[in-house]
Amino acid sequence: MRYHRSDVVDRAIAVLDEYGLESLSMRRLAAELGVQPSALYHHVPNKQTLLAAVADEILTRGKRPHRAREWDRRVVEVCAELRDAMLAYRDGAEVVVTAHTFGLGAAEPANQLRAALRDGGLPDDLVDVGTRALLHLVFGHTVEEQMALQAASAGAIDRAPGGPADFERGLELVLDGLRSKVGG
Repeated sequence: MRYHRSDVVDRAIAVLDEYGLESLSMRRLAAELGVQPSALYHHVPNKQTLLAAVADEILTRGKRPHRAREWDRRVVEVCAELRDAMLAYRDGAEVVVTAHTFGLGAAEPANQLRAALRDGGLPDDLVDVGTRALLHLVFGHTVEEQMALQAASAGAIDRAPGGPADFERGLELVLDGLRSKVGG
């Protein structure tokens, strides 16, 4: 049977979601697809490239229509979409954060945030800092939330993770600071 890159990525996401990142190896993926590991290298040259493609696909699957017109509401939409996309898959946050951090993929949310901050009139020297601050909030909150959800489901902790309300409050605090710098 002949596979396409999209088949490999789709199966990788299924393995990720079912078994977790620690079990997503090229060998495991090849076994899931019924091919030799060497056959995967025709589609992805290494695991880092595979993880970048998985991260991009997680974000693609999480896309929603953007309706906000005001810059700060656009920021909220992008951040909420990013959080929800990462939470949709087991270890999705770790995969997306890793791909972004290493510059391997998952760049679209950062580009969207930069555009919104520029459109909002944030001074050029603060656009990148503001974008990173927003991404740090989303990434950090989501990684912790995902870990807590997994730990709670395994009975390892008995506290509820900070959910959407906690995330939204934190995001508004960062936005308040960014709004204070607009035109200033």
